[in-house]
Amino acid sequence: MGVSLFARKPIAAPDPGAAGGLKRDLGAGDLVMLSIGAVIGAGIFASLGTAAAGETLADGTVVRYGAGPALVVSFVLLGLVCGLAALCYAELAAMIPQAGSAYAYSYATLGEVVAWIIGWALILEYAVGNVAVAIAWSGYFTSLLSGFGVHLPGWLTHGYFQALKAGDPAVRALVDTAPRVAGIPVVVNLPAFGIVAAITWLLMLGVSESKRANNAMVVVKLAVLALFVIVGVQHVDPANYKPFAPNGFRGIHQGAAIVFFAYIGFDAISTAAEETKDPQRNLPRGILGGLAVCTLIYVVVGAVATGMVPYTDLKSADPIARALTLAGLDTVSWIVSAGAVVSMSAVLLVFQYGQPRIFYAMARDGLLPRFAARIHPVRRIPTVTTLLTGVLVALGALVADDTATYDLTNIGTLAAFTLVCAGVLALRVREPQRERPFRVPFVWPVALGGVAACLFVMQGLPTSAWVAFGAWLAIGLAVYAAYGWRHSVLRTGRPVEAGPDLEPH
Repeated sequence: MGVSLFARKPIAAPDPGAAGGLKRDLGAGDLVMLSIGAVIGAGIFASLGTAAAGETLADGTVVRYGAGPALVVSFVLLGLVCGLAALCYAELAAMIPQAGSAYAYSYATLGEVVAWIIGWALILEYAVGNVAVAIAWSGYFTSLLSGFGVHLPGWLTHGYFQALKAGDPAVRALVDTAPRVAGIPVVVNLPAFGIVAAITWLLMLGVSESKRANNAMVVVKLAVLALFVIVGVQHVDPANYKPFAPNGFRGIHQGAAIVFFAYIGFDAISTAAEETKDPQRNLPRGILGGLAVCTLIYVVVGAVATGMVPYTDLKSADPIARALTLAGLDTVSWIVSAGAVVSMSAVLLVFQYGQPRIFYAMARDGLLPRFAARIHPVRRIPTVTTLLTGVLVALGALVADDTATYDLTNIGTLAAFTLVCAGVLALRVREPQRERPFRVPFVWPVALGGVAACLFVMQGLPTSAWVAFGAWLAIGLAVYAAYGWRHSVLRTGRPVEAGPDLEPH
């Protein structure tokens, strides 16, 4: 049983011309744009304020300490941490150009049960992470509407659990004052639900249409951030940088742990391996190039934001727009809010793109039901899992609390990064002669440094995140024992049966 649990899937690049496979339509430039689309979004537009100012409960209990103006150090720290993981991703992505991201890499390097754990953890990054992004999108969208004089009732713009845990008494009161159906208060985040539904519809059209939409939204978000920096730097007051690190390294560490959400997504492009042209060359370029561009943008934006206003004033759902408003730049603030709506739409698009392909890869290996491996005969996309992911994320965004989803997403992603770094070393030891189109330089210090760095950032997350993550993994292992163990293609030798729109494995 132990041998079967840790059996490794043979590494074999899929045939680019195979019938029924995913459509190869993405180049290196498209991958960099996908990376920017995934990375620059809710993290910089929403969690920046919490990372800078910290989080304190109504009774004065400190949940996490803020980094203050030293937020830029948190960004640099995370850039280094993610850089180590990105190098490992690049080596494995070039060797194993298959849909499934860290799940596929772990299957080939660490074995089936570890791959299942990673696949299960990646649901936190993509599906649960997108719930948080959709809620943040709703906040900016509601703010944008108010600029036109359109004010939606609070019970339609806050999820039930978000209202229940809100620090604002007026928001908490929605639970008691909202309309009721069968005695249950109707407190739902309708805009968040609507944007996920719209993104799901776009993804159902095909990868080419999704690529064009993402590229257009990335151009808009870069233009908006450039406007913020150009205008904001003219209103920087050096006095706001003092004290630079009000809570010392503890604040920098805990600030990095929450703002790590701003970095998740660079690995999302590895889920596009089977839709990438010349993946051995283009995947490493897309992963490393996208991360480098995003880190530079974050450092500049963080420096300008904390220089415009005292860092304590950034604690809000829309910290970038708030900084501009407090500086008296209402028009620019409105433009940035509009840009944030577009920016986070791009994040939703890329994450909603990634999750179905992980489900697809797991189902193709027999670890999930066969229906999840179905591909549309014309559009050649995993339609069933795209629709299923859309429904689950939309329902979650309708009622969930965003703060809890940030922490859960971060810990799940960091766990995946940790095992990817370990997987590179495992494969170097087991198969040192295997051809590697991209090789991690100084692999032992880089990979071990990546493992240690990810674990270090995870320590900055609150205890509640660890408890929830442990419960999530326990549920995942129960699902594996009940279904995946008995249907695994690798363990049983039985291929996934073909259906009307599913080629044999």
